[in-house]
Amino acid sequence: MTEKQGAVSSPKGQSGDSADNQVSVRGRVSTAPSERELPSGTVITTLRISVPRASTPMTEGSTQTSDWVDCAAWGVRARRSVRGWQVGDEVEVQGAFRRRFYRAGEGASTRLEIEVLSARRARPRRASTQEESP
Repeated sequence: MTEKQGAVSSPKGQSGDSADNQVSVRGRVSTAPSERELPSGTVITTLRISVPRASTPMTEGSTQTSDWVDCAAWGVRARRSVRGWQVGDEVEVQGAFRRRFYRAGEGASTRLEIEVLSARRARPRRASTQEESP
């Protein structure tokens, strides 16, 4: 059995390819992009996207209609792509799942997010009916 077929190997010996962790989501921006500098000096842009929830056996009977996902753009190109997005914009994000560890108060914490590798605005936010009136 090869490693690709599911044989167990030590994490040290693991090597994946870019197809192993690909994520693609389409949804609406629910928190505006925010740029900040980490203690390491790295600048990132973070935002949250609300993704419509499909009906599945797990969600059957749930009143929740969407899920949200935190996103972080680390690269210059990705940060530039998301920088001008506004709450309500319909967007598409491609990237990879990442678990990031950080200090919060007196303890350590962790967050699962999408590392944004490429992104585009699918459609600007919907104009309100007041904005559409003459």
